[in-house]
Amino acid sequence: MEARRASEPESGAVSAAVREHLRALCLREFPCGAGSWVRAGAAGGAGRGKDPGRAWLGAAWARGDWPGRRGSDPGAERQFGSGHRCSGENKSRFLPQTWRTWRELVPREEDTVSPGEETEEALLGLVRSHHSPWALLTDSSDEDRFLRELAVQNPLVLKDTFFYSYFRSLRVVDEEVSHVDKDLLKFLKLEELVLSANRIKEVDAANLPPTLKVLELYSNEIRSLQCLCAHPPPHLQHLGLGHNKLRGPLESLYLTSNHWPNLVSLDLSFNDLTDLQGLMVNLRPLRRLRLLVLQGNPLALVPYYRGFTIDTLSRLCVLDDITVSPNEKHQFRGLSLSGDFLACEAQLVVNLGNVKGVLDSSVFHSEPGPEGPFITYNYYVTYEFMEEEEVREEEYMGVLAEIVNPSPSPELFVKEFAEESVEEAEEEVSLESGTAESAESESTLVSAESVEVPGSIDSVEELGKLRPRMDPRLFPSPGRVLFSTVHMPWAEVIACNYEMQHTFKDLVLLKAFLLTGTTVTIVEEKIVSWSLVPPTVDSPLPAKKGKGEKDQKGKKEKDKKGKDKAGKEEKEAAKERKWHKKKKELPKELRQDPPILRVLGSGPVALEPLLSGEPMVSTECNFGVIRTLESDKLTLARDLKKLKKLAKKEKTPLPAVVSDEDYSPQPLTVELQVQLSQSRSAAEALRASAV
Repeated sequence: MEARRASEPESGAVSAAVREHLRALCLREFPCGAGSWVRAGAAGGAGRGKDPGRAWLGAAWARGDWPGRRGSDPGAERQFGSGHRCSGENKSRFLPQTWRTWRELVPREEDTVSPGEETEEALLGLVRSHHSPWALLTDSSDEDRFLRELAVQNPLVLKDTFFYSYFRSLRVVDEEVSHVDKDLLKFLKLEELVLSANRIKEVDAANLPPTLKVLELYSNEIRSLQCLCAHPPPHLQHLGLGHNKLRGPLESLYLTSNHWPNLVSLDLSFNDLTDLQGLMVNLRPLRRLRLLVLQGNPLALVPYYRGFTIDTLSRLCVLDDITVSPNEKHQFRGLSLSGDFLACEAQLVVNLGNVKGVLDSSVFHSEPGPEGPFITYNYYVTYEFMEEEEVREEEYMGVLAEIVNPSPSPELFVKEFAEESVEEAEEEVSLESGTAESAESESTLVSAESVEVPGSIDSVEELGKLRPRMDPRLFPSPGRVLFSTVHMPWAEVIACNYEMQHTFKDLVLLKAFLLTGTTVTIVEEKIVSWSLVPPTVDSPLPAKKGKGEKDQKGKKEKDKKGKDKAGKEEKEAAKERKWHKKKKELPKELRQDPPILRVLGSGPVALEPLLSGEPMVSTECNFGVIRTLESDKLTLARDLKKLKKLAKKEKTPLPAVVSDEDYSPQPLTVELQVQLSQSRSAAEALRASAV
């Protein structure tokens, strides 16, 4: 037992996973194997019983039922013959020429089967039927199905020597394999080895069978190709190393014709390779290379990637699963000679289109008074993007979202804002009027509802309890910048018409950003404004004058009293008309409170298709319905007042009234488009690099 355990491969090895897979096939258990359930004398069971056909022939010969032994019909002997004379004297077409043909033509007797036994056909039916509880899974390989049927038909063949000589393909996928052991060399005819989705960090190439033609190591933890180049299989035609951790310019040194002279297909997708020109220099000597996959690497994000690769590898037929056309070869001819003039940077263009389904919050507010509050609403869209280290905020030309400018720490900003609110509250307490209005004007920076500031000094502790918390959706993730569109008033369709070009030199960080994606947010900005009322100043009383002067002034006033009475009434009427006119207009000087920001909708957007070869990600972000029937009725009632005047002049029909039955609100959506810049010709690639 100890010797047997010592011979077994250790856990994590490829051979151990193969043995465990064969054990899971249950080749020696029902309905496979040579157990007691197999009927004696069944096909493939040599030595289990007599042949029933041979037994029937012997019994028929003993009873005299065999043709030629019946004495009643002398013509029968002449017809069928007897012994060896039939073959030389009678050429009847009814007689078989060999003993084997006789056995096939003789009908067999129905053998009795005991309750504990099964025929070979019944056992094969249990193995092949999809409804059988012993059937294999639907994704099982053809080799597994063949072994199961062979275990029913001839189970004695299944030995270690058979397995080592039978397998030409081994697929060990997602079996926690960590290394390739030397027992793999026992597979003498192995041509295909698939070890994907495991935990392999290094591959000892000395343990790979020399007969290998296909080697796939997808989704492992391989960091360097150096381990494979020690003893590479000489006849290898396909090497799959996608979704690993290959990184650095030195990896291209292990992809030369000295190591892989017969390589036809190479897959290095979704690694961290960045040196495109160095890789092309080493792949050019591979004369038989026809298929190459490099998508998902940072080097594939540069605009000239496809053209430079096609022009360098002139024998290439397929690049990133797309056939190389003759037109592409013509368009990018000569680009490989200008590799030193090409900039190693990627460019992405972001476009934000129409915003629909926005709730108009202004319909819930009544008309403001002469002193306010005057409430206005603006709407804008923000999106996260990776921050380029060399670009400063001033170079973004005012497209950064304002909410990231106040303070890098949300708690610190809230604390400072709370202290300022207390100071303003203390100043407002000393005034005789406007205390309630001042308390109502104090609001949070990001909350959807206003938080009233207490109007006395004793309520500072209470103000601390009401300290607002920042909405995390209004702040970018670490290492990212929040970009914003222009703040625009409400409309049924808000046209952003936003376009921004981003340039990145750190391609590895850009790949990580594209894998995680971005976040798009629609924000409502509420601004409350108040009129500035200057404090009333009492004019000083004039000094007392003498009695004579008073008498003279009184006489003059009596004379002018009658003349000025009519003019005074006209001035008062004009002032009253003027005051009513100014009441409808906004005051020229207003005091604005900090804006109140509310997130109307926010959601992630996947950008991984840009790594998979797609040139553009175009989507309409849908954040659901935020409108209500009540809000739409109020909006329609407000708009009808304006449209009635226009309808009289232009005779345009008025919109229909919203009913409960036909109400179908528009969801909140925004159009987003992110495009990866790609050159279409050699001239375009050189022109873009020069700019």
